Formats: sequence, C-alpha cells, structure tokens
Amino acid sequence: MFPFSTQSKANPTLDVPAVSAKTPEVHPLDALTHGAFSAQTSGERMACIREWLATSPGNEQLQQVFKELSGKDKGAAKLLREKLDEIKRSKTQASIALEWADKAQALLALSKLNLADALAWQRDAAKAGAPLSKEPLAGLKAQLVERVRAIEDLQHRVQVQREAAVLLAQRIEVLSTKPWTDAQAAQEALAADVAHWQTEAEALVADANWSSVDVRFVTQLHDAQAQLQLVWQAFQDALALTVAAAQDPAAPLPKVPVWADELRVARGIPLEPVAAPAKPKVDPEIRAKASAHVAEVLAKLEHEMAQGHGKASAGAANALRQVLKDNGRLIDDKLEAQAHAALVAAGELEGWQRWRADQLREELVAKAEGLLKRPEGQAMGGRKMQDQLRGLREQWKLTDQGGVPNHALWKRFDEACNEAHKVVEAWLEKMKAESAEHRAQRLALIDEVKAWAEANRVALDDDWKGFSRVLHQFGDRWREAGHIGEKMFAELQPLWKAAIDHAAEPLETLQKQSLEARHAMIDEARALGAEAMLRIDAVKALQQRWQAEAHRVPIDRRHEQKLWDAFRKPIDEAFNRKTAEREKAQSALSDRDRVVLDASKALQAANASGDAQAIRSAMSALEAALSGQALAQAAVTAAGPAETNTAMAQPEAVAEAPETAETSSEAAPGETPEAAPEVVKPVAAPKRVVAMRGDDRPGMKKEEPAAMGRGGKFGDRKDAGRPAGRDGARDARGPGRMDDRGPRRDARPDRPAYGERSDAPRLGDAAFRAQRDALEQAQFALRKLAAQAHGEALTHLLTAWETRDAAQVPGVQELGSRVSPAARAAWVKAVSQPASGEAATALLRLEMAAEVPTPAEQLSARRMYQLQLLTKRNDPAPAQTWAQDAATVLASAFDAAQVRRLQNVLKVLLKP
Repeated sequence: MFPFSTQSKANPTLDVPAVSAKTPEVHPLDALTHGAFSAQTSGERMACIREWLATSPGNEQLQQVFKELSGKDKGAAKLLREKLDEIKRSKTQASIALEWADKAQALLALSKLNLADALAWQRDAAKAGAPLSKEPLAGLKAQLVERVRAIEDLQHRVQVQREAAVLLAQRIEVLSTKPWTDAQAAQEALAADVAHWQTEAEALVADANWSSVDVRFVTQLHDAQAQLQLVWQAFQDALALTVAAAQDPAAPLPKVPVWADELRVARGIPLEPVAAPAKPKVDPEIRAKASAHVAEVLAKLEHEMAQGHGKASAGAANALRQVLKDNGRLIDDKLEAQAHAALVAAGELEGWQRWRADQLREELVAKAEGLLKRPEGQAMGGRKMQDQLRGLREQWKLTDQGGVPNHALWKRFDEACNEAHKVVEAWLEKMKAESAEHRAQRLALIDEVKAWAEANRVALDDDWKGFSRVLHQFGDRWREAGHIGEKMFAELQPLWKAAIDHAAEPLETLQKQSLEARHAMIDEARALGAEAMLRIDAVKALQQRWQAEAHRVPIDRRHEQKLWDAFRKPIDEAFNRKTAEREKAQSALSDRDRVVLDASKALQAANASGDAQAIRSAMSALEAALSGQALAQAAVTAAGPAETNTAMAQPEAVAEAPETAETSSEAAPGETPEAAPEVVKPVAAPKRVVAMRGDDRPGMKKEEPAAMGRGGKFGDRKDAGRPAGRDGARDARGPGRMDDRGPRRDARPDRPAYGERSDAPRLGDAAFRAQRDALEQAQFALRKLAAQAHGEALTHLLTAWETRDAAQVPGVQELGSRVSPAARAAWVKAVSQPASGEAATALLRLEMAAEVPTPAEQLSARRMYQLQLLTKRNDPAPAQTWAQDAATVLASAFDAAQVRRLQNVLKVLLKP
C-alpha cells in the first residue's frame, strides 16, 4: 500500500521560503492608457481607452497604441481607429476650409462681383466637402449671401426707378391734354417729384455695389433718366411759352394743341374745325392682297394659340404686328379689330406660359429633392441617379427657354441636384476602383498565359484537345474578367492577343499540317469515288483515317464540318450512283404496282376537278387496287371461257403465283394446254381459326381441357415485335382481339380488313408514295370543299336575314349535322316574320357558346351577363340553347354592325 503522505519523519522538511509565481511584465504603454493593456476583460479595456481619449492624446501616441492594441482587442482598437479617422478627417476639412476661405475672401475683395461666381462658390464648396457650417467658412458664406442680396436689391430698385420715370412721363403727357393753368398749378409739385427721382437715381449710382450690377440694369436706368429729362425739359419750355403768349397777344402760340386752342379762344380767334384725315383711295386689288396677307398671318396665330404652342404663338404674334404696321391702313376695320383681339389673347397666353413654366420648375425641384428621399430599400443606384440628374437638368434648360428664369427655384434645384450628385460621385469612385482591380486581373491573366505558353510548348501525351480546351478556358476567363473602359480595353487587348497567339502557336502549326493531310484524304476520296467499281474496304479504311485525324487534332467546328462535307461528297455520290443503278435494274413495275399507280393518277385527276363525288369514287377505286381486288378481277376476266386468252393468262398467273408456275414448268411435255386455266383460279382464303374447348393437338381428346400452365407475361406472343406493314396495316390480329369490336366511326366500310388482304404482295416505292400522296390530297380537297359549302350556306342564311326571305334559308343537309330540322324550322319562322325584339343578349350568349371574343365595346355587357348567369344555376347553358339564340337574332332587325358577330359565331357552331 502507498503511504498517505510522501513526507517521511526521517527526512524533516527544511524551512525554505516558497518561490512565488512569475509576475507578468507590465506593458510600457499601460500607464499611458490608464491600464488598458493590463485589463482582464474587453469591457474594462474599452473603458480605459475612452478615459484616455478624453485627455486628448497626441496623434503619434494614438498611432502607437492602436498598433499595439489592434492585434489584441478589435473592439478597443475600433475606438482608436475612429479617433484617428476623425483627426484625419478634421485635418482634411481644415485644409479644404482654408482653400475655400481664400477663394471667398478673393470674391469679397472684388469691386465687381459676379452673382454666378458667388452662387457657384457655395455649391462647389459643398461638393468638395468643405465644412460650411464651421468658421471661418460660415462667416464668409454669410458675407457673400449678404452681398448677393444687396446686389439683387439694388437691381430691383433700378427696376422700380425705371417704372417711376415712366409714370412721371405719363403725368407730364396727361397735363399736356389739360388747360395750361392746371399744368402751371401742378408744375411745382411735379418739379419736386422729378428732383426727388434724380436724387434717388444718383444714390443708386453712388452705391458701393453699383459696379456689380448687371449691365442691362445700368442701361435701363440711364435710358429712363435721359427720357425723363427730355420730357421734363420740353414740358417746361412749352409751359413758359404758353405763359408768355397769355401775357402778350403778339407772342407765338405753343405747339401743344390744347393750350394753343385755349389761347386762340382767349384772343378771340375762331377755331378751325379739324377734319378727320380721309383715307387715300387704294386700288381694290392691293387692298385685297393686303387683307389676304393679314388674314393668313392671323389664321396662323390663332392656330398656334389653339395648339398651345408658346414659342410659336409669340413668333406668330410678332409677325402679325409687323404685318399690321405694313398693311394696317389697307385693311377694313373688322379685320383690324379681329387682329387686335388675337394679339391681346396672345399676350394672355404668354403670361400663362410664364406661370406654367414656374409650375414645371416647381415639379422639377420636387423631383430633384425626392431623389434622396426614397423609401428604405429602394435607393437609386449610381448609374440611374446620373441618368436622372442629366434628364432633370435637360428639362430645366427646356423650361428656361420657354419662360423668364426664376433664380430662387434654380437655387433650390441646383442644391438638390448637387446633394444627389454625391451618390454619383461615390459610384464613380467605386467604378474606378473596380476598373483598376479588373485591369490588375487582366494583366495577371496575361502573365499567366505567357508562363503557361513557355511551360507547354508541346501537348502532354499528345492531348491536343486538352491543349485547345485550356486555351478556350483562358479566353473565357478573359471575357469574364470584369468591365473596363474602352480606352483601357484598347490598351490591354493587343497584349492579350499577342500572349494568346504565342500560346496557341504549337496548336496552329499542327492544325496546318492536319489541314494538309485532310485535303490529301479529300483528293483520295474523289479518286475512289470516280472509279468504276466502288471498293468498300478502301472507303472504310479512308474513313477510319479521317476519324483518327479528327480525334487527334481539333479545329474550328464550322471549318471541320465543311471539310467533312467535301470528304463525304464524292463517296456519297458513288453510293448514290450505285443505288440508282440498282433501282434502275429494279424499275420494272409489277402488275399490282401499275394498277395502284393508275388508280392514284385517276384520284389526282379527280382532286383537280373539284367534284366531291368523283373524288370519293376515285378513292374507292384506289382502295380496291390496294386490297388487290382490281387485279384479281382482271385475272378472272382474262381466264374466261375463251380459250384464246389462255396463253396470255399463263404468264400473268406465273407473275402472281410463283408456286403454280413452277409446277407447270415441271409437267410432262406431252401435257395439254387445257390444264392451264386451273392455274389462274383464285386462291381460297385460309380458314379462320375458331376457339374451341379442349385440347386440339394431334392425338389429344378435344373434350379434355389442356393442362394449366404458367401464364406468360403481358406482351409475350408469337407476333410480338413484328414490324408494321408498309401498306398501312398495323399487325395481323386474329378474331377476338380489339379489332373485332366493330368498325370505327370514321372507318371506310368499303375498305377490306387487313386480315383479308394480308396476302397481297408488297408495294413498290413509287406506287406506295403515289397512293399516299393521292390519298392525302384527296382528303385535303374534301375538307376544302366541305368548308366552301359551309361558307356558302352561312352566306345564304345571312342574306335571308337581310332580305327577310325564308326561301333563301339553306336546307338541313347544307347547314350540317349540328342543325336539327326543328332548329331550321325556327330559323325559317324567325326570318319569315317581321323584325321584332332585340339581339344584344342573344349575341352575347352565342359568343359564349362558341367561345369567340366579344368586341371591346361589349365586354362590360358580357361580364355583367356572365355574373347574372352565375345566379341562374338551373337555366340551360348558352352552348345548349345556341339554336334558339340564333333564331332570336334572326327575328330581330337586320343590323350591319351585328352581321360580323353573327357570322363569326356561326362559323364555329355550324362547323362540321
């Protein structure tokens, strides 16, 4: 037994201090990261990292800690990686912000600021990823926006000043139509308004942003100022002259008509009546031409306005104004008033076009803003987003061409498009990266092909098919190597062609040698085919050589097929020539074949005549010829009581019964010819086997049944697998089989059963094909004649409906087996009586019975009637009452719109 303690009392334990476990070394970065490297769990390590990151460590320390910690804890390293990415992103944004800040300050420093450049700065900065919400870009952005707003406000004030100048000029013109005393009284106030307007205009010009105003606004202000100054100066001169003329009767009168008349009355001078200027007499032909010209242009304007063409109507309106200027004095007042009314309407349409253009712009803005506001899972891809943005911008250009631009909507639209374009930029970057990857893959594939070509200059084990297969695999890999640009493809394609051609050089050399060998075999085949006696062994040996060469060296499939056709052609021609000679030797037709050919020709002639009765008679004759009845009847007739025909009948008998001919040839020479007629007697049909009870084997008693044996499997019979006869018979089934159940409905009663004609000799190829083609054409002709008769009967029925003549209704035999005598009587009664009732429901029932489509305008009525039929389960279906429904339609009034529907229905329902 082992002791319980390993210590012995004889060996006391020494008092030696126990050695402690080895203390793990502390990581140098543990103190820096607040114990992250000595933490036991990942959660504690992440807490230490977060606490250390709160102290804002330097970038170098972050890089060092991330390098040490990335292999130990991925979760804690993720915090460091995010911090490093944030620092990198902030540095990038700082550099971008500094760049765009310089651009903004350069724009603000310009004395003449372009509004388009100021608006484009914000768009391009956002596209470049500059932090516009942070300083200094936020302040610079606000300064640019403020300056743009000031310039736009200055331009608006210029427009207001222009309108004010127009109103002042109108006030001066109105005073010229009033008494001069009123003008003198309003002169002081008017002078103050003009002076105030001049002050406002000078203030606009003195504004600091005046140099940034668009040139067209500067021109408008200068023109308005010059016009107002001219009108005001003329008003002051005329008023001063009027005051002087009022004080001095000898002073000249002013040129203002109202004031001059007023002074004449004050001086006692009578006023001369002002006669309306008479229109000069114009040649009527010139007046007619002018009126026609104005009417033509007016009609074009009205047409464009009716079509809603904004641009075309504006151009037509300008053309009408020009025509009125040239020919206004030559046209009458009515045409002139009509032209002015059209011009007013065109002006309203132009205003509507502006309103519509703003509506279209708002729709485009909504579409642009909705590109990124799509449901989850339905985000638009880069290619589709690019196409959508391109289409939206093109539509905006078209809208701007038809109306006045709207800068506010354009700003929203452009911002939305720029925001959506970020998706396109990301997609383009992805495609660029994929293209670079695909380029690297293709270059690697080219290097692999070169290395393989150097290592495989000869096929291993003479396996050239495997060699070709590897080349095809290289080609498939090249085609599946991913998409690259056209420029890059044009650069790589020559390198690939050179590499694959170098790799395929051994196979191409061998293929050239194989082609030479195959052409030599083709020449050898032509020589064999041209020989008078075809040597089968040489042909087989040549074909085996060809197959061996084809299996050893692969070439292009189409080229190989052409070579094979060229090789096979002379041999096939030789075999065909041999077959033709054999068939020529066997071209002598038997008597039965000749009878079948004659019957087939007669049937073809009957088919050409188009007589159904003649066709059926010819078919019956052909059936009789096929069964051998015609030939037997001719033989019996030839072997009649006339002894002179005996010698002629004997060869025919020999042809039909070879056994009998042999017997007659072996007879004694002294035998008389009277025994010959026995040869042509028809052979008696074999006795049919009748099933009997018991065993009928020789030596067995029929009363005793045969011993029961093991039954055979299904299909085990003596004639199993016997090929079908060529003359149309399937098998030689005896009585009691399925054929004894009675003739089929479509079987011809005049054609004998197969058992009765199974002893007939086999038909030759020409006779077989002739009778088959004749029967097929006869059946087609009978079907065609039946269809024509059906169409004629339907036409007579519709004519009887139109003329309400019961005598024209076809008979039961003409209408077909589907129409009973009672149904025809109902149709005759409906046609003979006056029209009454409606046929809409009956036509719907007929179309449902015939399952033909209903016209589009009646589809809803048909669906409604079908729903009604679902509620009437016990009522007969339309297919059962179609004859009564047809009588209802015939009883109604004849309608040309319903004839086509009834005809389509009866085509199906009366079809035999």
